[in-house]
Amino acid sequence: MARRRPRWTWAAVFIAGVLVVSASVSTAAAAAAAEEEEKKLLVDMTLVPDAASAGAVCLDGSPPAYHLDRGAGSGAGWLLQFEGGGWCNDARSCAERAGTRRGSTRLMNKLEVFSGVLSDDPAKNPDFYNWNRVKLRYCDGGSFAGDSEFINDFNHLHERAEDMGCYHHRSLSKRPCDSPTGTALRLLSRRPGDILPLRRPPGASWRDDISGDNTIRPFFSSLVDLQGAQKNLNKECLNSMLYPYQCFFPQYALQNIRTPYFILNSAYDVYQFHHTFVPPSCDPRGQWSRCKSDPAACSTSQIATLQGLRNAMLTALNLFEGDSKVGMFINSCFAHCQSELQDTWFAPNSPSLHNKTIAELVGDWYFERGAAQEIDCAYPCDLTCHNIIPTGYPFDRVKEIPEF
Repeated sequence: MARRRPRWTWAAVFIAGVLVVSASVSTAAAAAAAEEEEKKLLVDMTLVPDAASAGAVCLDGSPPAYHLDRGAGSGAGWLLQFEGGGWCNDARSCAERAGTRRGSTRLMNKLEVFSGVLSDDPAKNPDFYNWNRVKLRYCDGGSFAGDSEFINDFNHLHERAEDMGCYHHRSLSKRPCDSPTGTALRLLSRRPGDILPLRRPPGASWRDDISGDNTIRPFFSSLVDLQGAQKNLNKECLNSMLYPYQCFFPQYALQNIRTPYFILNSAYDVYQFHHTFVPPSCDPRGQWSRCKSDPAACSTSQIATLQGLRNAMLTALNLFEGDSKVGMFINSCFAHCQSELQDTWFAPNSPSLHNKTIAELVGDWYFERGAAQEIDCAYPCDLTCHNIIPTGYPFDRVKEIPEF
């Protein structure tokens, strides 16, 4: 027994040493995290009170708003980020939305963190850090294309974001306003008089779910009707499509856009995966629950089904491949928004294709530094991915289409 005591003593010393080292590492990590928190760029909200005279208001009648961080030096361009956040397609869902931050600037955060494509740090946003960077708040429930007004019980609801978008364009960029198509989320101005879009296609795409039905077809049909959005959709697209709401979908709308644009999206977009490709109505027994929470838990047959989602997207993109005015970053990560997060936009461990991050490829496209179309190999080949699986979606009344 006496021989064993030194072993326990040394073990205790070793454990204590590990605890000391761990505590030091934890303290250092906490300090680094606190320092990074202090470096965050917080930008105040600016209301546009006079916009109401132009019919530009949120669902609850509150004024539209934006956050602006002005550029400096050579940064003469304007980068406008159109905030996302789902849709409402009937009076009840719009009334519910009007009482949330998705339908009222009164309920929104007054400070927003600018990171990723909105960062002012050249080490984090090398090509656009000194531009005039603007975040336009989203509060109409119709992808900035709403143009209607109605009374529902005790609620007077407004769907006038079409005018709101024009008002913002006039007040910030001093350029004429084109009617929004309902699909633009971010815009880059390239030359005087031009506004060029960097697009992440909307979360929903025109395709059937795993049961062979198209869950989103009736949703967007009623959305376009309620919101009066048809007048703000691309006219050429409307003339070529059987139904107006088809022009809400990127594979149809983009064909009629003449301005150069950049398409940024994942081939396994988690919004599409969770809510339009495998919506809850198609999985009543929850057989896809584990796969949705962790792609590594997907069965062989589920992965094969998800490859169908990717293949459908690549087929739709065939039309744009080789087009010099179209940039493209299509990776195989399970994510939805990648340009607004610093870790996915530009960081040492960011997702990359052929050693190009999203920020670098967008810069190459915009400044014409070289080829700017990259499409990833199929999952699970990409080891640079950040799989960002959201939890606790706040759902709209139509469960398959959440307020994302």
